Amino acid sequence: MDPVHYDVIVIGAGHAGCEAALAAARIGVRTLLLTMNLDTVALMPCNPSIGGPAKGHLVREIDALGGEMGRITDQTFIQIRQLNTAKGPAVQALRAQADKRLYGLAMKRTLEHTANLDLRQAMVERIERVQEEGAPPHLDLVTNTGRVYRSRALIVTTGTSLAGRIIMGDVAYEGGRTGEAAAKGLSGSLRALGFELGRLKTGTPPRIDARSIDFARAERQEGSAIPLSFSFDGPPEQPYLLPPNPVYPPPAATAWRPQMACYLVASTPQTHDIIRANLHRAPMFNGTIESRGPRYCPSIEDKVVRFAEKTSHGLFLEPEGWETNEVYLQGANTSLPEDVQWAMVRSIPGLERAEIMRLGYAIEYDYVPTHQTGATLESRLVPGLFLAGQINGTTGYEEAAGQGLIAGINAARLIRGELPLILRRDQAYLGVMIDDLVTHDLTEPYRLFTSRAEYRLLLRQDNADLRLTAIGHAVGLVGGERAAAVEAKRSAIDAELARLGRTHLSASDDLRRRAADLGLGDLSRSVSAQELLRRPEASYAALLALGVGDPALAAAVAEEVEIEAKYAGYIVKQRREVDRVARLEDRRLPGDIDYAAIGGFRREAVEHLSRFRPATLGQAARLAGVTPADVAVLMVQLERAAAAR
Repeated sequence: MDPVHYDVIVIGAGHAGCEAALAAARIGVRTLLLTMNLDTVALMPCNPSIGGPAKGHLVREIDALGGEMGRITDQTFIQIRQLNTAKGPAVQALRAQADKRLYGLAMKRTLEHTANLDLRQAMVERIERVQEEGAPPHLDLVTNTGRVYRSRALIVTTGTSLAGRIIMGDVAYEGGRTGEAAAKGLSGSLRALGFELGRLKTGTPPRIDARSIDFARAERQEGSAIPLSFSFDGPPEQPYLLPPNPVYPPPAATAWRPQMACYLVASTPQTHDIIRANLHRAPMFNGTIESRGPRYCPSIEDKVVRFAEKTSHGLFLEPEGWETNEVYLQGANTSLPEDVQWAMVRSIPGLERAEIMRLGYAIEYDYVPTHQTGATLESRLVPGLFLAGQINGTTGYEEAAGQGLIAGINAARLIRGELPLILRRDQAYLGVMIDDLVTHDLTEPYRLFTSRAEYRLLLRQDNADLRLTAIGHAVGLVGGERAAAVEAKRSAIDAELARLGRTHLSASDDLRRRAADLGLGDLSRSVSAQELLRRPEASYAALLALGVGDPALAAAVAEEVEIEAKYAGYIVKQRREVDRVARLEDRRLPGDIDYAAIGGFRREAVEHLSRFRPATLGQAARLAGVTPADVAVLMVQLERAAAAR
């Protein structure tokens, strides 16, 4: 049969693939999404949770740019909470427990109802570069049935399926996720195209039957009593809600939405003794597993060894959906043999009679080290081939979805002959993540943290719309009405800050008494309302109580006004730092520059610059092995090249 032509083809329907396909199709190019199993679209093989510090920030940024993850989570979560409320706004984040099955169904429905997008179930065996005379280069995908799909842009999002191997004790077998086949042919195909591949590892914990849990012996954790949402559109009017499963304790009554509880339990010295007695059977310690797993999310056996002085580790019981009995044992990732898993689980208070529905396992898989990938997520070796998600060495649904969104945008812009979208580190956590990936060698799966962002007070979850919605509108993913609403919000914030700066409160006896009653401290002199709001104990609600706030102001605007006023000094300082380094970020480096031919570099600098091919001076400065002196040499070289033109 003749090849079937598309503008953009996406391999894989995990979180990266879904966001990539939706972005490309919504921008207006003809897109195909290929997956091994259409029944596992947007599957959450690990914990069905979305968000948390930095990860929640990513979801809000995806939403602000016009992506889908936030909206689908809002439709399908069984619990949502705001984390770190006692800390500053830079590290506060939303975290939701999604209904595992409903999330996938809602995402599949969205894909099927998106114009310009086709879905096909197929196993891709190989990728081929084809150059025909008089035609632009293109990429062919050949399936296991011999069907050929052809495109100018290809996005590979294989998750853990790329030559995946599942490991549990002395049992090991090929698989992308438990119960699914591994993608074997693609690894060889990528090598044939010139890619260097590496090997990483991740893992999952056992799933427990809720009927066998003594919830009375666990500490209950409720969801939020006030409405929360990842999407800036707010909570959906008609979320996916099902009758609560009678196996679980009943949900707490909330005024806005039913939510299921999660529970806290803990390991015991007996648990640790069981693990220690079987370390010789643990694949992580007996040499069966050689690849590196995520250091920040270690297996339970790794925690017992690394933190030998601890007699207990906190674990969470997290339901996987409204209608299923499966409960995720968060914090107990393991690849121990089956008999050890049973003994370990039943040594935990509340789980003495636990029935394991799914055993925990580790999985090793291939990935493409990211010195072969540019900041647009297009590969350096094969023009038009983009990589997103765990194939880039990352872990986490949110990191994958963010990369998929950017890859989808840039693939579509490549087809349309437009400049790619590259977000800076001061613009978004998406920019931080991608910049980290293309300037560092990974020794373990990459996870985003707020500590990775040097401008995290600028990159708060609450202002993602103000930072990114205009960009989403410019690339074609955000409608004019939503973009205009964000600009109106920006204007309202500026106007209210200015009004508060002009509004002065006289130090009268009545005002001092009212301020003291509100816990605002001493008002011995006249202050502006904005100065008062900067006090740690002050809030916009307090200004309303004093009669100087605007009762008609939208809650989201009031929140931004309070943060901008309270942290004004720090925000100004970070913005000055952004301006200071902007000259480095704005200086582009030619993609074909021969670093070895430039005099003045140390050998280590030449190796790293040639390996990663930084796009800007700023990226070059962040490479390991590149010193300020090396950056100065680069600047001189750019000046000479500019003068010669």
